[in-house]
Amino acid sequence: MIKLKNIEIGKNEIAVIAGPCAIESEEQMEKVGVKLKKLGIKIMRGGAYKPRTCPHSFQGLGKKGLKILKETADRHDLSTVTEVMGIRDADLVAEHADILQVGARNMQNFELLKELGKLKKPVLLKRGSNATIEELLFAAEHILIHGNTRIILCERGIRTFEKETRNTLTLATIPLVKELSSLPIIVDPSHGTGKKSLIEPMTKAAIAAGADGFMIEVHPSPENALSDSQQQLNLKELETLMRNIKPIVKAMNKSI
Repeated sequence: MIKLKNIEIGKNEIAVIAGPCAIESEEQMEKVGVKLKKLGIKIMRGGAYKPRTCPHSFQGLGKKGLKILKETADRHDLSTVTEVMGIRDADLVAEHADILQVGARNMQNFELLKELGKLKKPVLLKRGSNATIEELLFAAEHILIHGNTRIILCERGIRTFEKETRNTLTLATIPLVKELSSLPIIVDPSHGTGKKSLIEPMTKAAIAAGADGFMIEVHPSPENALSDSQQQLNLKELETLMRNIKPIVKAMNKSI
C-alpha cells in the first residue's frame, strides 16, 4: 500500500490518476484541476518533459511545467505524478511531484531506478513496450533493494503485431502480478489502446480484473492538444467515465 496525503493506493480505494499528456499552459491545467476536484479524483498527471519519438514534436515545458503542475495541484488539494527522464532531473522533479513516474522507455534504465530507490518518494513504474512481466518485476527490484518500497506498477500495453491499437493491453498482467508480488498495480488504457473509444471499456475490464487504479489522459480540448490528441478524453467524457465505472467498482467491493 502506498500512502499519499489524500489516498492510499493498493487498499480498498480505486486510485484514479487523470490529466493531460503534456502540460501546455496554466489555463489548461486549471481547467483540468477544477474538474478533477469536482469529480473526487485525487491524483493529477501531466508531462513536463515529453520524450517524443520525433525530435521535432513538442518536448514539454520542463521546469516551468513542473511549477504549473505543483501550483495547480496545491490549489485543488491534489497529489501529482509526472515523469522523470533521467538522473539529473530526479531531484528537481521530486521537489514538485508526489509520485515519480518511470516511463516505458526507462523501465530498464537501471541507474535511474537505483537513484529513485535512494529518494524514497513513491515511484510509478510503467512496463516497457517489449518487456516481460518478469522483467517488470526485476526492474522494481532495482528500486526496492536501494531502499524504496513505495512502488506502483503500471501496465500500459506491449508492442505486438496488432496495428489497430497503439499497443496491446494485456490485462492478465493484473492478477498475475498480484500472485507474484505484493506491489499495487494500475492500468493505463490511454497508452494501452491509443483510442479514446476504448478507454472506458478497458478501464472497466481492468477494475474487474483487480487493478488498484487507472491512469488516463484528459485534456480540455483534445483536438487542440500538442501531443496524443487521439487518446485524450475531454472533461465531459471524463465525467461520463467516472459515472459509468461506479457499478463495477461497487461490485469489486471497492470505493472511488
